[in-house]
Amino acid sequence: MGLLEPQHIILIVLALLLFFGGKKIPELMRGLGKGVKEFKDAQNGESSSSATTTDHPEDKPKV
Repeated sequence: MGLLEPQHIILIVLALLLFFGGKKIPELMRGLGKGVKEFKDAQNGESSSSATTTDHPEDKPKV
């Protein structure tokens, strides 16, 4: 018997649906994906903060 057989995976998915509902799961997976990506970027020494910053016109002082 393996650790994760198809019956176990189905049971886990059903439990997640009961706890979080169908609408919340995509948000959780998206957040998990972003976290994994940031972790991998940090391991490679890349900085994601400089790549994601944008200039907003309302942030600049008016002259």
